[in-house]
Amino acid sequence: MTADLLDPLNERQVEVESLRATVRDVCRNAGGPTAVRRLETDGGRYDTKLWDVLGVQIGLSGLGLPECAGGIGGLAEVAAVAEELGRALLPVPFLSSTVLAGQVLAHVGPAGRAALERVVAGELATLALADADGVWDPSHVEVTATVGADGCTVDGVVPFVLDGVDASLVVVAARSRDGVDLFLAELRDPRVDTVVVETLDLSRSQAVVTFTDAPATRLTSGGSADAAVRPALDIAAVALAAEQFGGAQACLDMTVAYVKQRRQFGRAIGSFQSVKHTCADLLVLVETCHSAVARALDAEGDPSALAEAAAVAQGWCSDAYRTVTAETVQLHGGLGFTWEHDAHLYFRRARADAALLGSTSHHRERLATLLAW
Repeated sequence: MTADLLDPLNERQVEVESLRATVRDVCRNAGGPTAVRRLETDGGRYDTKLWDVLGVQIGLSGLGLPECAGGIGGLAEVAAVAEELGRALLPVPFLSSTVLAGQVLAHVGPAGRAALERVVAGELATLALADADGVWDPSHVEVTATVGADGCTVDGVVPFVLDGVDASLVVVAARSRDGVDLFLAELRDPRVDTVVVETLDLSRSQAVVTFTDAPATRLTSGGSADAAVRPALDIAAVALAAEQFGGAQACLDMTVAYVKQRRQFGRAIGSFQSVKHTCADLLVLVETCHSAVARALDAEGDPSALAEAAAVAQGWCSDAYRTVTAETVQLHGGLGFTWEHDAHLYFRRARADAALLGSTSHHRERLATLLAW
């Protein structure tokens, strides 16, 4: 076996693994899912101190974003961080602000530069694009925009906006006489109302955002919102898949550790054939998640290949994560059903993630369309 096969890491991979180790250390010091329980006690929606460390001090708020705006790194770095955050179930706005809003702002070009610089500096931004099913479809956009000589305003309601109450900026899709375009609004404006929505996931806040003649800055024109949103959502789909892989791996690890030490009928329950087979099946699901994410990372720089790989990754990882978390609860027996155990936190996240960017059926249908089936 050659040295290249034994040590395949290139310079970028070394940097990615170094970043991963740094984020993992921060997650470990934060107590992992314990951070979610602290929010329950304190009444917060995300860990502000933790995000200050990760987002500003370590620089995750600009990860994967253009260097001209102060960003650094690419899809591999984004996926590595998302995996570690998913593994620890950390309640921070990396997906909503850096990945979703940041990528859309990056894809609108110069019009989004000023807002993008604010995101990289640590301000929170979010998207108000999807319909109630988490799907981006320009034909479903109900928010309206009025474009005049004195500026633009937007009106309408968008449900399930990630971190909508805590963000400062929101990119909203709105319909005007020119078609569907993207606009930037300030969430602190009195003509924008945000209300927290109680969801299954305790680790990720969502809100209903209502715009009432709210002033906005136009980011795209001529009904070109889709051209900026699609590639950004492909990157977000890969990041979410990496997060799901990290969470699934954490659940598998805790389950295997538990069945090795839990004894029944004089032996570890992990020695029973049915339990061993279930754990083996879960390992196959988790490893396939890893492969799906790795394939998507290989497609970086090729928009059409990335779109296909992102659809595959989301179509697979969402289902796999739900299955793994459900079996985690089952294999922990009565303990897995208790509020004090972490299993239900991952279970909740898995089900919320599966609807965040559209259902698995949506992603499979998109893959079929991309492949012209």
